[in-house]
Amino acid sequence: MFSYDVIEHGKPLQAKLRETPVPKGREVLVKITHAGLCHSDIHLWEGYFDMGGGKKAMLSDRGVRPPLTLGHEPLGIVVACGEAVTEVAVGQKKLVFPWIGCGACWACESGRANLCAQPRNIGIAAPGAFASHLLVPDEKYLVDVEGIDDAFAATLACSGLTSYAAVAKLPQTCAGDWVAVIGCGGVGMSAISILRARGVENVIACDVDEEKLAAARKLGATKTLRSNHDQAGAELLELTGGRLAGAIDFVGMPRTFALANTALRKGGTYVIVGLHGGELSLPMPPIAQRSLAIVGSFVGTLADLKETVQLARSGKLLPPPLSMRSAKDINDAFEDLNNGRVVGRTVLDFANIEAAGA
Repeated sequence: MFSYDVIEHGKPLQAKLRETPVPKGREVLVKITHAGLCHSDIHLWEGYFDMGGGKKAMLSDRGVRPPLTLGHEPLGIVVACGEAVTEVAVGQKKLVFPWIGCGACWACESGRANLCAQPRNIGIAAPGAFASHLLVPDEKYLVDVEGIDDAFAATLACSGLTSYAAVAKLPQTCAGDWVAVIGCGGVGMSAISILRARGVENVIACDVDEEKLAAARKLGATKTLRSNHDQAGAELLELTGGRLAGAIDFVGMPRTFALANTALRKGGTYVIVGLHGGELSLPMPPIAQRSLAIVGSFVGTLADLKETVQLARSGKLLPPPLSMRSAKDINDAFEDLNNGRVVGRTVLDFANIEAAGA
């Protein structure tokens, strides 16, 4: 098998050949056909998360060091199964749930492995989808996506799942309420579609890029706001008539928090998803006085993914703009995403390349 690995953080990924693993027990070997490229992959490629104030959370401090095979949006064909596999068969197309925990803690036992303190997430702590083959530790992590476009299906394991779980953390809205989606990359666009599918009529999309806002309107945003100016918070307050019940921040930096905080009504909820980074310093009494909720949301559960897939299969979850690129162009794809040149999602095509050409 071959993979595209991070050998040194911030440097181009390198093609590597290694022995193809043989599945045992409940393990399943999947030949990757499609792999979504997520902005989290940029942070992992760089090797740190920005904590603000010049501080960095280094992956190496968590025991995650190169060489790394990234990629946590895997879709592929089952090519081999361990002897204890009973429900999955060779030849089936499957989406892989990548958010795998230790299997023994309270979070894992309650079906919330995304909250595990010792995760074994595919594409982070374990080899990921930027490869010809992926060894999945248990057949239960494979999800049927028949009837869904392959490129769109690949993005559901993170982009679709993350937006679905984040939307679920919003409060019940009242007539006349609004929800803001801050950051209209692929995950934010998925959230807009999910909000509309769940009956939220008043959705305002906020971004600094007019092309992304135009795409957000096509996916159902009722209003849009170009948010790269000092009065954006006041404008958001005005556009929502003081009735902003929820804001989902897919950027996650002080400026985007300030945007939401300025406009949220009493009892409003701010959901932070994005990991762009920074730190906050804010007075605490107004949080209580306004009855605000500040909620973090990190990916989702296996049950959430299955519900997301059902929503996509029903046609209610619309795909964001999708750009297919050959896996051979993975470094160019990283650069384009890192420099803000992507509208929607990039999906890497592994189906049409062989190890010899890697």
